[in-house]
Amino acid sequence: MKYIVCSWMMLIGCAVQCYGSQEIDTTKVYSIPEVVVSDRYQTREVRSAVPLQIFSHEELKNLNVMQVSDAVKHFSGVTVKDYGGIGGLKTVSIRSLGAQHTVVGYDGIAVTDCQTGQVDIGRFSLENVDRLMLSNGQSDQIFQPARFFASAGILNIQTLTPVFQNNKSVNLNASVKSGSWGLVNPSVLYEQKLGEKWALTADAEWMSSDGHYPYTLYYGEEGDQSSREKRKNTEVQTFRAEAGLFGNFSDTEQWKLKAYYYQSLRGLPNATTLYYDYSSQHLWDKNIFIQSQYKKEFSRKWVFQASGKWNWTYQHYLDPDYKGTTGQSENSYFQQEYYLSTAVLFRALDCLSFSLSTDGIVNRMNCDLKDFAKPVRYSWLTALAGKYVNDWMTLSASVLSTVIYEDVAKGNSAGGHRKLSPYASVSFKPFASEEFRVRFFYKDIFRLPSFNDLYYGQTGNIRLKPENASQLNVGLTYSKRISDWLPYVSATVDAYSNRITDKIVAIPTKNLFIWSMVNLGKVDIKGIDFTASVSVQPAEKYVLSLSGNYTYQRALDVTNSDPSTLEGKTYKHQIAYTPRVSGSGQAVLETPWVDLSYSMLFSGKRYALGQNIAKNRLDGYTDHSVSVRRGFRWKKTNLSLALEMLNLADKNYEIVKNFPMPGRSFRITVGVKY
Repeated sequence: MKYIVCSWMMLIGCAVQCYGSQEIDTTKVYSIPEVVVSDRYQTREVRSAVPLQIFSHEELKNLNVMQVSDAVKHFSGVTVKDYGGIGGLKTVSIRSLGAQHTVVGYDGIAVTDCQTGQVDIGRFSLENVDRLMLSNGQSDQIFQPARFFASAGILNIQTLTPVFQNNKSVNLNASVKSGSWGLVNPSVLYEQKLGEKWALTADAEWMSSDGHYPYTLYYGEEGDQSSREKRKNTEVQTFRAEAGLFGNFSDTEQWKLKAYYYQSLRGLPNATTLYYDYSSQHLWDKNIFIQSQYKKEFSRKWVFQASGKWNWTYQHYLDPDYKGTTGQSENSYFQQEYYLSTAVLFRALDCLSFSLSTDGIVNRMNCDLKDFAKPVRYSWLTALAGKYVNDWMTLSASVLSTVIYEDVAKGNSAGGHRKLSPYASVSFKPFASEEFRVRFFYKDIFRLPSFNDLYYGQTGNIRLKPENASQLNVGLTYSKRISDWLPYVSATVDAYSNRITDKIVAIPTKNLFIWSMVNLGKVDIKGIDFTASVSVQPAEKYVLSLSGNYTYQRALDVTNSDPSTLEGKTYKHQIAYTPRVSGSGQAVLETPWVDLSYSMLFSGKRYALGQNIAKNRLDGYTDHSVSVRRGFRWKKTNLSLALEMLNLADKNYEIVKNFPMPGRSFRITVGVKY
């Protein structure tokens, strides 16, 4: 708590200084309509007190990616587990803390999965995404739901907000993608202005692909033999539909409502093994949620925000070739969530503000398994935060209170938990004439065991404790305008140290055939993230943008040093699926005729299991993609055409062992905007 106490003392001291410097303003004040300011360069990233990475709508177009999960791979310090193909499960882990420590936000409200504790980000398309933001610790924004304080990192997906220009009352966007392995992906977005205060949006998207891509299977004692195979049972069909209602009552009062529907049918391919590539397992998913958010600024000092959400999730699994006595395995899982959040912002002074937010959450789960516990979790989160900002410093601090209670219909429940979680961050600018900043943050946070960890069959353990994580980050940021032909240069470097205790892991019981979840793991994580970007404008209407990032990371298992134990065999070994080095790069050339883009991902070697031995090693990989785009104007309609070539080197690299990624592929996109 010493970090939080010191931070609050600094906030109080800054408040005194800020109050003493206030002058009486006798200038007459006029109210003006809301003004949206857009900056070509992401200066917000280098001003942030925590590592913040942002992809705008235009930048996402140039990444040669189709899903949110593909774009997230281009963020530094991120590990995305990808089981191959468009329909494969994809989860995101920030700085090796685990996917359960990452909150995924959709238009400012969290997306959750209480069954597994992690969200499949492969289901989110980029067609209606305006901005993708990833922040470590928590963002500088203190006026937000308490749930965003309760994580080690936030991936926030901001969808498009309707904007009507030139007295238009209707916007219409439509596109069709097609490509390798039977890909067909049409989408449409409709926006309607309803008077001066209201707007309505509706968008839908359907995607289908057989996913039968070829790959090379290596076998033999030395892996010196190979054969060309094709992935099977990889077909996928998804459908997404959204509708939104926006009320902009005044410059100080807004309301929005969103309804979301998603369904998918996916084949689940087996791991690639010699002589056996058959698979018949299928997974059906459905998700419906309705969420709303209201914001009212009562005065310059007081702002109120309320958010609410109802979420329903259905998952059906079928294995028609199950070898048990039933002849097949078929199960259905249901989740429901009721969520309500309120937040109040108090601007004590022009440079000092405080917020108080509180969230109430009810999570329920049911399935058709015999004697299933049918758990229900009641959560109450309260966050108190303060922030001080002036020309040379940004200081913020918060403390989160978490109260949990659980109940079950059958058996015993995991009971309740109470915990306080502190956070503090500071960013300061030592030189007035240079946009050079030093930043620091510390956070102590935890994640609750998922319902699977607690109640699933014989592996669940109701005595599990929360998994704790501490984060420490020190970084430098710099940006500068050099000249007209070199309008923007920026760089950030962050060194960090994370520590996980009471890590939830599965270990075999005495009979070796039944595994159980226990709080046994300890992980020590140290690393450095580096990002850089530069914009070059050699002539009018010609812009070359270059950007890249690099991560070096040592994420070591420090659970038990005794070599005679099972845990001792992995002591001070790199944890599974975490490369020591990774990074990405992008280059975009904008010309009056076409836009050319190149993107690259690379990863060093990794290990499929915690024991870093040769048979567990996965080779490093590099993935290159290019695209060319051309826009046309015909009367009031904008037309666009894009051609993409993905994975130029045609390498079936593996992110997860024995699940090869697709090789070289092509995509064509035709778009119409009215």
